[in-house]
Amino acid sequence: MARNVIPFQELRMTDVEQVGGKNASLGEMISQLPSSVRVPGGFATTADAYREFLSHLGLAERISAALESLDVDDVVALARCGAQIRQWIVDTPFPPALEVEIKTAYEQLTAEGDGSFAVRSSATAEDLPDASFAGQQESFLNIHGYENILHAIKEVFASLYNDRAIAYRVHKGFTHAEVALSAGVQRMVRSDIGASGVMFTMDTESGFDGVVFITSSYGLGETVVQGAVNPDEFYVHKATLAQGKPAVIRRNLGSKLIKMVFADKKEAGKSTRTIDVSETERNVYSLTDADVLELGRYAMIIEQHYGRPMDIEWGKSGDDGKLYILQARPETVKSQQSGHVMEKYRLKQYSKSLTHGRAIGQKIGAGQVRVVKDASEMDRVKAGDVLVTDMTDPNWEPVMKRAAAIVTNRGGRTCHAAIIARELGIPAIVGCGNATEVLDENDDVTISCAEGDTGYVYRGKLDYEVVTTDMGNLPEIPVKIMMNVGNPELAFEFAQIPNGGVGLARLEFVINNMIGIHPKAILEIGQVPASLRAEITRRSRGYASPKQFFIEKLVEGVATIAAAFYPKPVIVRLSDFKSNEYRKLLGGEIYEPEEENPMLGFRGASRYISHSFRDCFELECAAMKKVRNELGLTNVQLMVPFVRNLEEAKGVVDLLAEHGLKQGENELKLIMMCEIPSNALLADQFLEYFDGFSIGSNDLTQLTLGLDRDSGLVAHAFDERDPAVKMLLSMAIKSANKLGKYVGICGQGPSDHSDFAEWLMDEGIQTISLNPDTVIDTWLKLAAHGKQ
Repeated sequence: MARNVIPFQELRMTDVEQVGGKNASLGEMISQLPSSVRVPGGFATTADAYREFLSHLGLAERISAALESLDVDDVVALARCGAQIRQWIVDTPFPPALEVEIKTAYEQLTAEGDGSFAVRSSATAEDLPDASFAGQQESFLNIHGYENILHAIKEVFASLYNDRAIAYRVHKGFTHAEVALSAGVQRMVRSDIGASGVMFTMDTESGFDGVVFITSSYGLGETVVQGAVNPDEFYVHKATLAQGKPAVIRRNLGSKLIKMVFADKKEAGKSTRTIDVSETERNVYSLTDADVLELGRYAMIIEQHYGRPMDIEWGKSGDDGKLYILQARPETVKSQQSGHVMEKYRLKQYSKSLTHGRAIGQKIGAGQVRVVKDASEMDRVKAGDVLVTDMTDPNWEPVMKRAAAIVTNRGGRTCHAAIIARELGIPAIVGCGNATEVLDENDDVTISCAEGDTGYVYRGKLDYEVVTTDMGNLPEIPVKIMMNVGNPELAFEFAQIPNGGVGLARLEFVINNMIGIHPKAILEIGQVPASLRAEITRRSRGYASPKQFFIEKLVEGVATIAAAFYPKPVIVRLSDFKSNEYRKLLGGEIYEPEEENPMLGFRGASRYISHSFRDCFELECAAMKKVRNELGLTNVQLMVPFVRNLEEAKGVVDLLAEHGLKQGENELKLIMMCEIPSNALLADQFLEYFDGFSIGSNDLTQLTLGLDRDSGLVAHAFDERDPAVKMLLSMAIKSANKLGKYVGICGQGPSDHSDFAEWLMDEGIQTISLNPDTVIDTWLKLAAHGKQ
């Protein structure tokens, strides 16, 4: 005899047809995962129970007749029809036998103690690997008492006929009758007084599977899922987590303005309410690193059990402080994409940026702005419009597919707008804060998600291109091709291009973009002007002190790049700001001299060993030591720039050792930038101090030819293929190879001139480090040259 109600612990993934993916997965986790992964218990009504209810009193026939002639693209008719069907379902009583079974299961569940319950839907076609039904049916939270549970189950059944769900089934080709609904009744975790969120066992934007991506905010998880808050974000590196390392490689502090909490029992008709988060709580992370690591471990256990990338909801109880897994389902977008062909969107022109937020996807879209205040105005969105709103609700699915792009004030990278935009393959920017205020109706705009984690809305329709590259089956070449990667936000994407690691990761990019403050101003925060002190304090919120913020942001930037390419080598060049560049950082004008020619001034190794800058350099050392020794990313090798003479070479090597970065310890290699003629002329002597050379062809060219590459007046003479430059390059390459040391080149030259790259290969260069967009092209040219 068919069962109408089944406790979670008796369910397995083989029961999807009876209880849907969500409830089957809860049963699977409760019964099959280690007990350390906590999953709250409950019970599920079955598809048989749903069908029995629909066949009761002729309900199914009435629904079928109402849907037969419906045009789902007519949003007004869709709304009218959906509302009528939902009312019929709520008004129809349960068959008596079904009600008895629900009551028995509820009494067994509450025998362990009363409490509050979540009643959620689980569609039998939901969360299939090729069709995300992202949150289309309702969830009812903080439900108390048997009668209220019964009513919530009926509301769940009715939600199968939400406007968005009816439209989604038609667009995905499901017939209405083949989708049945199971209601899951699950004991609630007190995350209303704790925190909650969503995590993925891969990076949702690039599809990179070496990390767990976790979002978190205060209160119940609905605010994160719906996109009502900008949550905190964390990345955990799987490989080093498996080694027992504290593998949190990156954090972003979200604004977390509101949270959803349980309503007081005296608030009639409401089980939850939304309240503001205090400023103190907004300015700290909603999870500790220990919590983040525990969630990362849970995610890896769940992914390993299911054998595929997963999308997981979790909650942290404010009562017992423990973490619980509330749902797990297959990730349905990035994991379906083939990795052999890479599509790269690139703007060919720029204009004024009107607003920015979190980029979803990596595409570019353009169209007319359509500012939509709420769902009642949805039908105003026409094909090719840019949909601009406070936050998109899952009810909007019927019109979202018409849009060229989506822009919202609120939401994080795991909100509904983000999930649907990814599935539809359209660019979206979420969490802009002010999009509905600054973007004007009917104006032309371009939405760019092709520049990293931050997406920009530019004025006007801008010209862009899409470059498609086949990355499969590249031929062998006798030289390694590495990459120049400065931006941690693009590291996961770049790591999927064939490569031999990172030949140049510039610390300047991290300092400029993730910190933006002069290190001296951080170290002397008590002595700087009050306005500067206030801004430094604001930027460093979420961290123990401004000094800790500087160190940790350096750690996060480098660790993200190192984790993306792990275990391949990542050569990190210590900071090489010139004084004019340092002056542009917050507080920089207080500490930096004005030099006539900063290119030849206070930079590189000279800075590190000078008494005025040594304490600033210590911050870099502390960060690199943490990346390698604590996080376990020993694939990071260090590169010292602009070493003018042998005394500086010895001084820097000794200084690094003094700060816990001793050459040879924990596999540490020290590489030297070969960019001054003296470096090539005395190559053998410089290489006594270092494990190899990375040739910077730009600086070597300007110093050999005596020209300032920043000067437009002599730019025509700049050419790294000049015979004098090539003679010095050849000397450096031969010395390194003779001594068995590393030698690579990381200037821009090879990416601009394939003939130069071919000459370098013939000279015996070991690695050529290129900008990512030129890797495949240069690789193929070198392969062709090698055959000649």
